[in-house]
Amino acid sequence: MKVLVLGGNRYIGLRLIFELARQGHEVTVLNSHVAPMPEGTRRLHGDRHEPGMLETLLTPLRDEFDAVFDNTAYKPEHLAPTIALFRGRVSHFVFTSSIAVYLPADAQPIDESYPVSDDPAVSVYGAYGAGKIRCEQLLAREHAENGLPHTVLRVSHSCGPMSPAVTREPGTFARIEQGRPLFLAGRTDAGVHLVHIQDVATAMCAVLGKQAAIGQTYNVAGAQFSSIEGYVRLMGKAVGKPANIVIIPPEIAKTMPSPIVHWLEANHGSMIFSIEKARRELGWEPGFTLETGLADSYRWFSTEGRDTYAYDFTPDEKIVAEIDRLGLDTTRQQARQGFGGNMSDLVEPAGS
Repeated sequence: MKVLVLGGNRYIGLRLIFELARQGHEVTVLNSHVAPMPEGTRRLHGDRHEPGMLETLLTPLRDEFDAVFDNTAYKPEHLAPTIALFRGRVSHFVFTSSIAVYLPADAQPIDESYPVSDDPAVSVYGAYGAGKIRCEQLLAREHAENGLPHTVLRVSHSCGPMSPAVTREPGTFARIEQGRPLFLAGRTDAGVHLVHIQDVATAMCAVLGKQAAIGQTYNVAGAQFSSIEGYVRLMGKAVGKPANIVIIPPEIAKTMPSPIVHWLEANHGSMIFSIEKARRELGWEPGFTLETGLADSYRWFSTEGRDTYAYDFTPDEKIVAEIDRLGLDTTRQQARQGFGGNMSDLVEPAGS
């Protein structure tokens, strides 16, 4: 197929480009930053959020493509111009959504029929989750009214090389390497469900050519899940050093959240997702376990990724200072246990 990918500078989008090329598709990518591409990839340079950019770049080409992957639309006004360009012109329009659309659940796992919300005040992930579901609603209307052959993929939390956020694996790996404490807050026993970015890429490719996937929504998550605390311990296993986990006391966590964990399951409880529909209808199966996925992520981090991030340990130091100010000696002792660097790096409060 001749395929257009919106996004693809790094992480999931970049993995998708390489997987499409590996499977023999002819790939065009539109993105805003230069990135290594598979041989034969055509790259269009532009920022889709700049008014008129999509129309200028894609109008002359819009009859060329069999399928479009839109990875970088976060609200309907991002998505509408792309739909207008390719309405009636492509055989498949694949939209990357998120498990952030779901409401908290008392029963697990969560399948694609579970309640969602387009209200930022109700959505667990606020405007981000509400924006994604509004994009899904727009696609559903286009499918009903104009026959847009679309598929929605709700991707779970992800792991893997080239993470765009230092607060994911990179910052945690760096702290483990240096023997720093890993401050966690909230419900650290809550289940968190991740997927490796290569498995996301193979799921995206799996929808192509499948008529049964038209008009459908699929969860994309790993075959395994873990508690938040267990996942952080697995990061330590990937590094080869124990993870020194310290629970932030509730009276501190109210104003000083965890500097390494961004999953809102710590506040709202477990969210585990069913992938049975994708397995059954797409013939897709995750290839990475949690352990092999983190090992792959750390392999990249340790060989070429470490110096691509800027690390800020100031939040950690403020937590330690507040622990000392409140006289929480047991927690402070845990924070310093096993620290392999200079003790002053953890802040020595006055009078200590």
